[in-house]
Amino acid sequence: MNKNDSYDLVIKSPGRINLIGEHVDYNGGHVLPAAIDKKITLKLKKNNSTHITVYSKNIDSEFTIDLSNLNRSSIEWHNYIIGVIYYINVLKPNTVKGFDCYIDSNLPLGSGVSSSAALECGIAKGLNELFNIGLTDLEIINLSKDAEHTMVGTKCGIMDQFTVVKGKKDHLLLLNCKTNDYETIKVNFGDYKLVLLNTNVSHNLATSEYNVRRGECETAMKTISAKYNDLQYLCDVKPDVVKEFKNLLSEKIYNRALFVSKENQRTLKAVEAIQRNDLQTLGALLYKSHEGLSKLYEVSCTELDFLVEYSKKFDQILGARMMGGGFGGCTINLIHKDFVENLIEEISIAYRNEFSIDLTPIAIHIGDGVKI
Repeated sequence: MNKNDSYDLVIKSPGRINLIGEHVDYNGGHVLPAAIDKKITLKLKKNNSTHITVYSKNIDSEFTIDLSNLNRSSIEWHNYIIGVIYYINVLKPNTVKGFDCYIDSNLPLGSGVSSSAALECGIAKGLNELFNIGLTDLEIINLSKDAEHTMVGTKCGIMDQFTVVKGKKDHLLLLNCKTNDYETIKVNFGDYKLVLLNTNVSHNLATSEYNVRRGECETAMKTISAKYNDLQYLCDVKPDVVKEFKNLLSEKIYNRALFVSKENQRTLKAVEAIQRNDLQTLGALLYKSHEGLSKLYEVSCTELDFLVEYSKKFDQILGARMMGGGFGGCTINLIHKDFVENLIEEISIAYRNEFSIDLTPIAIHIGDGVKI
């Protein structure tokens, strides 16, 4: 398959950041994500057959499957696409016909910017347009999430897919993951920029431990809701209420619940700080978030902790934390624009000396959601 072939349509599907509110989306909490200007480009055309052919330029790999045989593949990235087609068929049977797809991406894989949701939502939005299926945005968001749950096996919340579809340039989304209500928050960091520092490590714990954390949160909630049966999600539980259960929950389960409860409150405080242009408070909340993710929720790793700790040496950095599922990926940093190059130079050397790994800085701008 050749990128110079003629295609029926082109889709640009963005990655996302999450400024704060990590691991709360599957606990019914508030998150503060945004779509970014790094994207997956998908070129689609009908091929008037019963099979699909997908080529990924980045890994120079192609696969073909028959639409009557949508089984899981042993190759993970295939399953994002197979899963989306499967769930479109659940909602709108037999609407997807044969097509060819060419994929090119400048999204760093495995870095916590959710290339998986970008791929899922890009395919769903593209097929919806290509075959005039009539799916709503919310159906695209939910079927993409279902594809990740069942075909890939990551029991993610709704944040990633929601942001990829609903993102808006220069705005964060304050999303209530319990109700799917959201508002757009205009963002202007003035002299400060958001910069991602990619650790270039991806410890294989991410998917398995992600599902473990989800189970641990459910365990905590079972105990808490036995007493407070009006509370449905951990994010509904205030920290003071969590503390009542310190002796009833194991230390680990207690720590998980306390983190989630506090992180949800941090997200709401972060929005207030942004709206009053108080970047110092916002930065302090980012550091607190990382501390909780590392100590209470235990989804960080030595490389992420090193970068966050190192950033504290500089007054020009207001805050930093790990972003995404954890065990690798990126830190997100709020840095004065005049200091970005100095920091990257210095922290790259320190990181290489510590881990013998090269760091990749990613400058980002907040962009729109998936576009045709």
